[in-house]
Amino acid sequence: MIDNLLDPIVLFFVVGLVAGLLHTDLRLPEALYQTLSLYLLTAIGLKGGVELSRTPLGEVMGPLAGTLLLGLGIPALAFVLLRRLGRFGRPDAAALAAHYGSVSAVTFALALVYAADIGVAYEAYMPVLLVILEIPAIALGVLLARLGGAQGQIRWGALAHEVLLGKSIFLLLGGLAVGYLAGAERMERLNPLFVGLFPGALALFLLEMGTVASRRISDLRRVGPFLVLFGILMPILSALLGIAVGMASGLSLGGVAVLATLAGSASYIAAPAAMRVAVPEANPTLYLTASLAITFPFNVVFGIPLYFWLAALAQTWWQAGR
Repeated sequence: MIDNLLDPIVLFFVVGLVAGLLHTDLRLPEALYQTLSLYLLTAIGLKGGVELSRTPLGEVMGPLAGTLLLGLGIPALAFVLLRRLGRFGRPDAAALAAHYGSVSAVTFALALVYAADIGVAYEAYMPVLLVILEIPAIALGVLLARLGGAQGQIRWGALAHEVLLGKSIFLLLGGLAVGYLAGAERMERLNPLFVGLFPGALALFLLEMGTVASRRISDLRRVGPFLVLFGILMPILSALLGIAVGMASGLSLGGVAVLATLAGSASYIAAPAAMRVAVPEANPTLYLTASLAITFPFNVVFGIPLYFWLAALAQTWWQAGR
């Protein structure tokens, strides 16, 4: 875990966080920030598509089914905890549950870099699981908000557009399609751009995310201690569920750890856009502060190495008990 703190990509996030807390004028130009976001999503999709093209379909079906269950189970569990223990209103609990059932592509990218740094192999089709985990949690969050009699009609067309045609999902799906159809050999000419430059682009993106997270820290006083604890403990609980599903699905140690990281992350791009459309009565301060100022920094600095350690521990226990 200490080694993770000294990773240059993580240090870029810390620099951005400190810069924001000290109220410096450090900010990436908006155009560059958007470009880096599009680049990272495309690169992740391409990598997954290439590997999917050379992976037998039968090998993927078990992890896909398990990931779909996670995408429904995690937000359902989060909703119950938020309603019964946190005493949150139905719209706020549903919106928060959607964020914690959905995923952060940047946290996922960091998990891949961390796995490479420590020499742990993982199934390279993991970006497919990212897409599978993103959509059902948002849909379930909307249903949970509406089933209790929340006012207003669901604008299904607008919601589908935000979820399926929002830039994050669309680019991931587009990258998957391009990588799958082109295959590894044809994609080699693009490797210098989408593979070689990936860590540097991720570092710059994390620099900006540090400043973004710092601007949300002031909201911690308003969200209350329960949500702070929830933003730390819920990802750990979700990661443990991800470990259980990954092991049951037959994933490797690295695959289990990466799936745990996916399960333990919280969305701050796709889910907020969908909640603004479908559950406008939910308080954005709550779900943005929880995902950006609590869970994202926790995962970047502590969560990812913790999930890999828990995955290794679970595999050791499993093998010892057989």
